[in-house]
Amino acid sequence: MDDHQHTTLPQREPTIRVVAMPSDCNFTGDVFGGWIMAQVDIAGSIPALHRARGRVATVAVNSFVFKQPLFMGDLVSFYTNIVKVGRTSITVNVEVYSQRDPAKPVCVKVTEATLTYVAVGEDRKPRVVPPEE
Repeated sequence: MDDHQHTTLPQREPTIRVVAMPSDCNFTGDVFGGWIMAQVDIAGSIPALHRARGRVATVAVNSFVFKQPLFMGDLVSFYTNIVKVGRTSITVNVEVYSQRDPAKPVCVKVTEATLTYVAVGEDRKPRVVPPEE
């Protein structure tokens, strides 16, 4: 992990924003990596399902880097952008930022990930991603 480099949030709306609660943490107050991974998957699926205009399924976690720890009470913001659209697949980049300590606000980038989703039909089989409107 690199040293605690402070940053600012991107100048756009996050896809989702949540607070890390006690049930998301281990006994020392650090957020479980699996909780972050689940939230990243939820955030990444949102632009994918909008672009696919329907159901998508996660097919790959292309990369996932934990840059900083996440702590109980952190306000966690997930920013997404589609980086590639294939015939049936959509690849999404997710950047995760934490805002902590309201008395002396600090913002750090905690995670970066890239996931690929496949558009699926009612039968849960791959389908072609429709063209952009």
